Amino acid sequence: MARCWWSDSDDIYRRYHDLEWGRPVADDRLLFEKLSLDGFQAGLSWLTILRKRENFRAAFRAFEPNAVARFSSRDIARLMNDAGIIRNRSKIEAIVNNARRMRDLVQEFGSFAAYVWQFEPKPRRRLLSRSELVEIVRSRESEAMSGDLRKRGWGFVGPTTVYSFIQAVGLVNDHVRGCAAAAEVETARRAFVRPTSPRRTEK
Repeated sequence: MARCWWSDSDDIYRRYHDLEWGRPVADDRLLFEKLSLDGFQAGLSWLTILRKRENFRAAFRAFEPNAVARFSSRDIARLMNDAGIIRNRSKIEAIVNNARRMRDLVQEFGSFAAYVWQFEPKPRRRLLSRSELVEIVRSRESEAMSGDLRKRGWGFVGPTTVYSFIQAVGLVNDHVRGCAAAAEVETARRAFVRPTSPRRTEK
């Protein structure tokens, strides 16, 4: 099976690439999980995060935002003693903070998905080659989302982290030309109903 060059070194990578990466997501919990894990990835490989993903899910109550928002200093201490995750206090505290900040964002937009999908690039971008993709680590859209989230008090949401998030949840199709998953993802993106904010639609 033809795959993107980065995905063929490990079975975990291959499954993630073939079944998840780039497929559009509208579930708030899954979006919060992915952005949180991208924040944890900073300075590390994504494979390291994937290998620990189930540990992260157990430690962070499946990344249910309302549950994480209720984490206390005792929970922070518990997480700092959990050898199954990345024990970085700044990152852990940022995830808890982000979960709390998400309440205001959802109240404003109706859902986290509606907020995220407003940053989808338009018009849709053509499929790129490997040499083109390796040059892209951020985009106008990732800079805009990153800047807005930071203004809202979110942490570990720099433009490079946000671009990885944008790629993973389907706002762009960054499977390379010739990758077998590229056409599947494009079909899924065409059929996907973009979430919108009821309040903003009314205006």
